[in-house]
Amino acid sequence: MYAIVRTGGKQYRVEKGQRLLVERMAAEQGSEVALEPLMLRSEETVLDQQALGSVKVTAKVLAHVRGEKLRVFKFKPKRGYRRRTGHRQDLTHIEVTDIARARVKAAAAPSAAGEPEGAGAGAPASKPKRAAKAAGEKRAGAAKGAAGEKPTGAAKGAAGGKRAAPAKPGAASAKRAAPRVAKDSKAKPEPGDGA
Repeated sequence: MYAIVRTGGKQYRVEKGQRLLVERMAAEQGSEVALEPLMLRSEETVLDQQALGSVKVTAKVLAHVRGEKLRVFKFKPKRGYRRRTGHRQDLTHIEVTDIARARVKAAAAPSAAGEPEGAGAGAPASKPKRAAKAAGEKRAGAAKGAAGEKPTGAAKGAAGGKRAAPAKPGAASAKRAAPRVAKDSKAKPEPGDGA
């Protein structure tokens, strides 16, 4: 059994009893810390966020240490620029003490009194998108049946929730015609008008 955990912005594959160096943790030496599990692999693989809520990965803080020194040298040619610095990362030495998964109990069946009418044991709580789309098509069909002919674009738009199109292919809607009228009223007088 092993787990993938995240700590300090990095991911580690850990097993029970394993010791490793991680980014500095805000915990006292000798204390227990909980690590965030991302995956658990035992008899089956657990990746689901809800199922990972029952997974506990605990580790004991052994010591706070510093990493080995890294030398940083900056150089720019023909300018006399040279800088040498060093860096030592703050780390925490931990030992994984336990990887456990709590058994999740099966969800109890809803009581008959609290269950809404017409909903079976496996019925979804709300309509899926397909059912909502089918309901929109039924409304469009009802508009077609009431008129006895094929519904116009406006009727389709009202029934199916789509944008309304003009009734006749060549006719422009009132919204589109209004700006043209406004532009025509602001037309400049021609030079021969005497203005």
